[in-house]
Amino acid sequence: MSTLSRFRAEIDDFMEYHPQSPLSDEQRTSFSGLSYYDEEKRLVIEVEAERFSEDEPLIEMQTSTGDTQTYRRWGRFSFEVEDRTASLVVYSELHADDFFLPFKDATNGRETYGAGRYLDSHRPGISRLSGNRLEIDFNYAYNPYCAYNELYSCPLPPPENWLRVPIRAGEKKFE
Repeated sequence: MSTLSRFRAEIDDFMEYHPQSPLSDEQRTSFSGLSYYDEEKRLVIEVEAERFSEDEPLIEMQTSTGDTQTYRRWGRFSFEVEDRTASLVVYSELHADDFFLPFKDATNGRETYGAGRYLDSHRPGISRLSGNRLEIDFNYAYNPYCAYNELYSCPLPPPENWLRVPIRAGEKKFE
């Protein structure tokens, strides 16, 4: 079993059995696992991020419940997908280099959760290799908790992270 397959099995186990799962008791009774794209090796990329200045103004990200959450714009990177260049901004916590990469892409609403998906450094999927060099593995892209339960408040990807290309990797729409 691959590392990705093991990770996905652990997430399914968490969603079904853990007391902090976002699923309701009713959802858990019929839960048979999340739906994922097959692993896509071309969407595991190493990038050199263009760092933003330390005095860059903070960004207030809107959330699914109308609140805001504050982040620092850490850096921007570009990459190729389906013969097109795409660009995303990586955010960080205010006082740490914990990375957060919320994004929307051309699959949202049809194949994936309409409000977008995430990568962050608290899970596999985004890691700092050295300096401004990052490894991004879109196979670990996941839905925010508000995709399962409207009681959660989730940051919405800002327009600068809306892609026109499809990212067919990671978690699909929850049915």
